Amino acid sequence: MSSLSRELVFLILQFLEEEKFKETVHKLEKESGFFFNMKYFEDAVNNGDWDEVEKYLSGFTKVDDNRYSMKIFFEIRKQKYLEALDKRDHAKAVEILVKDLKVFSTFNEDLFKEITLLLTLGNFRENEQLSKYGDTKSARATMLLELKKLIEANPLFRDKLQFPTLRNSRLRTLINQSLNWQHQLCKNPKANPDIKTLFVDHTCGQPNGARAPSPVPNPLMGSIPKVAGFPPLVAHNPFQPTLAPVPAPAPTPVQLTTPLGGWIANPSSVPHPAVSGGPIGMTAPNNAASMLKRPRTPPTNNPAMDYQTADSDNVLKRSRPFGISDEVNNIPINILPVTYPGQGPAHALYSSDDLPKTVVAILNQSSSVKSMDFHPMQQTLLLVGTNMGDLAVWEVSSKEQLGFKNFKVWDLGSRSMTLQASLANEYIVSVNRVMWSPDGTLFGVAYSKHIVHLYSYHGGADIRNHLQIDAHIGNVNDLAFSNPNKQLCIVTCGDDKTIKVWDAATGSKQYSFEGHHSPVYSVCPHTKENIQFIFSTGVDGKIKAWLYDNVGSRVDYDAPGHSRTTMAYSADGSRLFSCGTSKEGESYIVEWNESEGAVKRTYHGLGKRSDGVVQFDTTKNKFLAAGDEFVIKFWDMDNVNLLTTADAGGGLPASPCVRFNKEGALLAVSTSENSVKILANADGVRFLRSIESRALDASRIASETAAKAAVVGNYGASSSAAGTNIGNEDRGVSKMAMIPTSGDIRTLPDVKPRIADELDKSKIWKLTEITEPSQLCSLKLPDNLLSVRIIRLIYTNSGGAILALACNAVHKLWKWQREERNLTGKATSSTAPQLWQPSSGILMTNDISETNLEDAIPCFALSKNDSYVMSASGGKISLFNMMTFKTMTTFMPPPPAATFLAFHPKDNNIIAIGMDDSSIQIYNVRVDEVKSKLKGHQKRVTGLAFSNVLNVLVSSGADTQLCVWSLDGWEKQTNKFLQIPSGRTPTSLAQTRVQFHQNQVHLLVVHETQIAIYEAPKLECIQQWVPQELGASITDATYSCDSQSIYATSEDGIVCILSSATLSLRCRISPSAYLPSSPSSRAYPLVVAAHPSEPNQFALGLTDGRVHVLEPLEAEGRWGTTLPLKNGAGPSINPVVSGSDQSSR
Repeated sequence: MSSLSRELVFLILQFLEEEKFKETVHKLEKESGFFFNMKYFEDAVNNGDWDEVEKYLSGFTKVDDNRYSMKIFFEIRKQKYLEALDKRDHAKAVEILVKDLKVFSTFNEDLFKEITLLLTLGNFRENEQLSKYGDTKSARATMLLELKKLIEANPLFRDKLQFPTLRNSRLRTLINQSLNWQHQLCKNPKANPDIKTLFVDHTCGQPNGARAPSPVPNPLMGSIPKVAGFPPLVAHNPFQPTLAPVPAPAPTPVQLTTPLGGWIANPSSVPHPAVSGGPIGMTAPNNAASMLKRPRTPPTNNPAMDYQTADSDNVLKRSRPFGISDEVNNIPINILPVTYPGQGPAHALYSSDDLPKTVVAILNQSSSVKSMDFHPMQQTLLLVGTNMGDLAVWEVSSKEQLGFKNFKVWDLGSRSMTLQASLANEYIVSVNRVMWSPDGTLFGVAYSKHIVHLYSYHGGADIRNHLQIDAHIGNVNDLAFSNPNKQLCIVTCGDDKTIKVWDAATGSKQYSFEGHHSPVYSVCPHTKENIQFIFSTGVDGKIKAWLYDNVGSRVDYDAPGHSRTTMAYSADGSRLFSCGTSKEGESYIVEWNESEGAVKRTYHGLGKRSDGVVQFDTTKNKFLAAGDEFVIKFWDMDNVNLLTTADAGGGLPASPCVRFNKEGALLAVSTSENSVKILANADGVRFLRSIESRALDASRIASETAAKAAVVGNYGASSSAAGTNIGNEDRGVSKMAMIPTSGDIRTLPDVKPRIADELDKSKIWKLTEITEPSQLCSLKLPDNLLSVRIIRLIYTNSGGAILALACNAVHKLWKWQREERNLTGKATSSTAPQLWQPSSGILMTNDISETNLEDAIPCFALSKNDSYVMSASGGKISLFNMMTFKTMTTFMPPPPAATFLAFHPKDNNIIAIGMDDSSIQIYNVRVDEVKSKLKGHQKRVTGLAFSNVLNVLVSSGADTQLCVWSLDGWEKQTNKFLQIPSGRTPTSLAQTRVQFHQNQVHLLVVHETQIAIYEAPKLECIQQWVPQELGASITDATYSCDSQSIYATSEDGIVCILSSATLSLRCRISPSAYLPSSPSSRAYPLVVAAHPSEPNQFALGLTDGRVHVLEPLEAEGRWGTTLPLKNGAGPSINPVVSGSDQSSR
């Protein structure tokens, strides 16, 4: 059906509703399938009219269309079944079981059996999962909440939940316009025509001279004003304009009778909260409170939303109930996903105690602070810009100013004459905005004079000029980073009423947006549902939205009070807030309903001012903070009333700048005395103290060692006060060597020549040797299962558990509990976890039919939300539920067998599978289909790593080859073989593994002969580290969670801890420190895993089946000390040659 025919159906629906043809309206809705009337559906459910509920649904979906539809029908039929049981109508219950619920046994036979067993109970509430079931009315209401979320997330209902905004009686208006036009065409028009039929064209019968004037004084189609609100953001038609009501035209002689305004005049919007697309379950729907933290609109990059794409026919035919919804990373997909009110934990609770209110540092600037931003990765690094154009980078923990820049135009002669003239009149330039790039390698500065500076940051005081952009005429009021088309850009706005987008690498202008009628005050780029857009605000209070194209603004509406406004999303991108101050001094902080373009809630507590604009920030998806009336004011996002305030010890201006760090543990606030105060909550205070204690320990160790070196005159071993043995530097280098390769020493500073009589700083540093159990914290995890080799090991993403895969294909899961000694419930060496098993006692065991376990290459991958694991041990790939340990499905039987698994970072349904036939299969779990097969390796694939930043997949194989594949078309971009050190001959099927650094560019490559750092996507080998003793092959290595360290294990049981920046050996742990002293024990670690949030904790999986968690002593705080800095440039390392020429110093 054409789009016009579709719109005609909507007009007819409006007409029928206005004429009160209720049954016909809903029949047309169902038969056309164009509009799902949620209100009608709700009424039918609340009334228990189950036949009508399913009949109405059948116009839009069938049971087996997709997993969302299946779950919708299951919930309805389950409720009908429970109501029959509640009425003791067993005959009806059996009929429902056989006719309605039997169909679901195909997908989950165990669940069907459990439902059947409810017939044997005197009261089905005796079943634990149904114990919270209330009365019929409340149960229906609770179920309805779940049904609405399922419907809103179901791709088959896309575009069918919102009735288009139409003027009242739109169909009548069009008919009147047609009649007016026909009347104008009459040869003998009458002044007062009498129209009695619409079946034929109108004509006037009696001649009466000249043509009468048109009864319509205005053009037939006037201009349509833009909507004063947000249109829905949908991928297929972003920022689709929604027509606002316009005044009705003046009545004409040719007009049909118009009834009262119909139901479409003010259609209600339908929010789209995220919903579990998980398997059907027996429990009841979530309560309303659980919806609060979910996104308001489902992302269209959600794999379960792809049914109506070009290959939808194929998808629909092959859909299966095992698709994994990426939008529900916080909701386990196969835990019975719906609960009764009061059952299960509520969303995370916060109190005002979680807010940073304790002053822990004061950073003194020389001028007034205008803008601040915390580093996105290094949580204690603060960037500050002032009204005198100064920039400073501060290390908050040490209160040290690491870097400083004055305002200066680079190459003024090449700048525009406008800029030169402006600077000639007044050279004082203020910083209006500072901001870090998403990865923290760049930061941008917007100045009050035309230009934007981009600097690259390399740590410490190393701040380098990157780009200077002559961006706007007059003030550059704001800037922000964005990634349109996966290209890092910087968005700016200014007094010249424009918004511009610049390439962050070259400085070339990509887009320029015009449409504001006043200077543009702020910009807020965002990505939602794969749509990238920019909000902009003018000083006149106008808010507009732009896509990255040349079409113009998609939205035009007013900020509250026509205020100067800044906008910000919550950390998870699901909620939009704005804060501003009007010319009259009234300030507003509000949350927006994006689907309607209306203010959802207005927060109370802001005062009236005579000058300045209120600044605000958000944190933890829970709190808002604003600087107002000489204090910091805090709100809970879900409560409009002021939560609390903090005065930071006084000295704040009327409207201070405020900025949270990423974790929300620290808050920076500007003062009236040209300084910045750092406030912290309890977690922030502990974190800063731990950093401070580490720095003091490192300083003490260095000073003690220097004193001993001066007295002894050589570099013998020494012992610190903490009992850590410090071996000499030469011993460390003789054991392992760090080799810069390909002549590329970009990551190494200049090395000063050694002077015999000079006590060089690098000689003061000593390698930390740990040889005794008393020198570290070690915990052997309890295990009552068969102890066999641990082949794979990983922490859960939450950090509260460790999952291991043994060579016998059995998984082991250890969980830490919240207790007095472990308040966070995260993995720690101080308390023992529980080897967890479900009440059923089953084990997660991989398929090993017709598999030789000795030849198998076990592999697994954990979902982002820790709810399921995909695993293989030479047989079929199994998908396990992490809560029940049940096998959800198996697929892809060998040959070839899977050897490595990796989830696509943006789509949990897409898995990259390395195979033992040297291929890589890109597999879609939801439709059970191999989308692409990549060929480039010569032996089995042993490693896979995705980079979001580069949009590539890197693979590694037993052929010692690395390959880079584009995620767009899966074509191979480049490949390179490892540089095997001379004198080393790798085994024929030695595994090569890869892992991306936190920056998603540097690549850790692990091979039995070496550890290397490559730079993707060109695969340039930057550095290489090899064991010097031929018998000590590397077994595994991994980055720490902050990517600052590398944990490496070897066959001799030694654990080496390296600095990731230079691959310098920082600490070495002997097996005697964590293994029993029994001489018969020859166990060593095969795998190592790093804690996801504790950078100094790692776990080892051993050949004897044990798993150990290792941490440094609390007094030490970290593993060893880094090499000392030289001139602030970074660690100084002496490069050594590779191969047989390597020698100890």
